[in-house]
Amino acid sequence: MLKIDRYAYINRLCHVHPVEKFSFALLTMMICLLSSSPLTSLLVILLMAGLVILPARIPVLFYLKLMLIPMAFLVTGVLTVALAFTKDPCSFLWAVKIGGYMFGMTTGGLIAAGKLFLKSLGAVSCLYFLSLTTPMVEIFSVLRKLRLPPLFIELMSLVYRFIFVFLETADKIYIAQASRWGYATLKTSYFSLGLMLSNLFSKSYYDAQMLFTTLLARCYTGELKVLEKSYSFSRKNLLLITAAELALLIISWWSGASTNF
Repeated sequence: MLKIDRYAYINRLCHVHPVEKFSFALLTMMICLLSSSPLTSLLVILLMAGLVILPARIPVLFYLKLMLIPMAFLVTGVLTVALAFTKDPCSFLWAVKIGGYMFGMTTGGLIAAGKLFLKSLGAVSCLYFLSLTTPMVEIFSVLRKLRLPPLFIELMSLVYRFIFVFLETADKIYIAQASRWGYATLKTSYFSLGLMLSNLFSKSYYDAQMLFTTLLARCYTGELKVLEKSYSFSRKNLLLITAAELALLIISWWSGASTNF
């Protein structure tokens, strides 16, 4: 989480207008989700990976490690789509007989699971592109321009802020426990982990109360105002975004697998 935030400030695309990056990520994600073409989803994954690694100069290994995180959850989720439980033994590629039923993997289920996997991974890659190239402060600025409710944006900013407070508190507690051999054995590790979790929430709640008191002392009225950098739109970037989105739409239509275009 800390590295994602750091790369958002030091990447080579940080000077690009945040509205351009936000619009590109959002439109590409919508096309990926609405299209049922696996080719479109695969192209979105490759496009976002290429933009993050080449123009933005995010390290390849770091990006691959990030992509492995959702893959672990997606593989578990799509298995429920690929597997079937029925009496018909003819439609299975591989099956185990349980009583009068067959439990295994069907061709249709495997195809549907593959499409769902690629579509979900494509949407995640769009979010990674936005989070790795655009600081959260600028994303909040874009949301304000979209006229989202101020309360919603303030809650998002406070939650984002407390992610780092939460991680910092957990790291300090872990260092204090490890210096006292709190993780020397498996038994003491479980005991120390339980203590850390219980103390972590109480300490985080106390920090939240102190932060709110500090905000009230500085005349907090329900809206956090921060300085925003000034950007100018790039005609070249807008043309490239339009061309990329049109290309994805044409590929979705040409593949003949989309029901939405």
